[in-house]
Amino acid sequence: MVSDMNNEQTIQWFPGHMAKTRRQIAEVLPMVDVVAELLDARIPRASRNPELNAMIGGKPLVVILNKCDLADPAVTAQWVSFFNRSGALTVAADCKTGTGLSALIPLIQNHLRDRFQALAEKGMTGRTPRILVAGIPNVGKSSLINRLSDRARAKTEDRPGVTRKNQWYSVSDRSARTHPRQPGSKGSENKKGAELLDTPGVLWPKFEDPEAGFNLAATGAVKDTLFDGEALAMKLLERLSARYPSELGTRYKLGGFEELNGEALLKLIARKRGMLVSHGEPDLERAAAVVLDEFRAGKIGRISLEEPKFETMFQT
Repeated sequence: MVSDMNNEQTIQWFPGHMAKTRRQIAEVLPMVDVVAELLDARIPRASRNPELNAMIGGKPLVVILNKCDLADPAVTAQWVSFFNRSGALTVAADCKTGTGLSALIPLIQNHLRDRFQALAEKGMTGRTPRILVAGIPNVGKSSLINRLSDRARAKTEDRPGVTRKNQWYSVSDRSARTHPRQPGSKGSENKKGAELLDTPGVLWPKFEDPEAGFNLAATGAVKDTLFDGEALAMKLLERLSARYPSELGTRYKLGGFEELNGEALLKLIARKRGMLVSHGEPDLERAAAVVLDEFRAGKIGRISLEEPKFETMFQT
């Protein structure tokens, strides 16, 4: 539990179902052709599970930078270049609207073309890619499946920890139908373009990097009950003041705030918004909730909290 973001305490959130998910992934991995990892485009480093490489072995990896509509487009372009150089197929997307997803299945099909051609020469025709969809909680896995299948079958909620079991979905070439099923079963009404396996979100057991913990908390990847909302909002405001002062000032009608610390900024925003308690004191709890909600919804602007500066993300 985090009580003070400035004291660099770490967030611990590893429910039992996540440990079970790691075992489930190991069990189904032989059945899949490729692993698609969804990352939050605002925090690709923090939202990447460092254990995934070891978990998936040599399976091909597709990186989907989701929520790109909320991230700084210039920074997202840098991340796409970074992941491409690292050998991963990469797509920047908004899974809620479908932006950027039209090329995903064809990209995977093309990548697996030689393998499927070899299978066809052995008489194993009609195979379609089986894709394991992985990612931390609240990163958009269910939204991805629903968008590709054009059906709201995978449960989605704007909170972490909703999906609790592995489930297969079929995606037709027209991306028009989906139904939970076991791979290879009959009954699909359309020619399949791919089969997707949705998995519960997997966080790693311990966030050794407090910066990653902050970024995950700020973007809503962990439950709000695990940290001090006021401390988190204060630290976020300091970050925005340093990196995105124009967006911050415009959203909250601020001027001459660059030298203010997080607490002073939060108090100023509370007064600007008329969030006061007894004796005219600023309501910091309410203001913090508003700042976090507006940041997560992109109302402050298109903001990225991380840039691709490190070269060790793909080491196992």
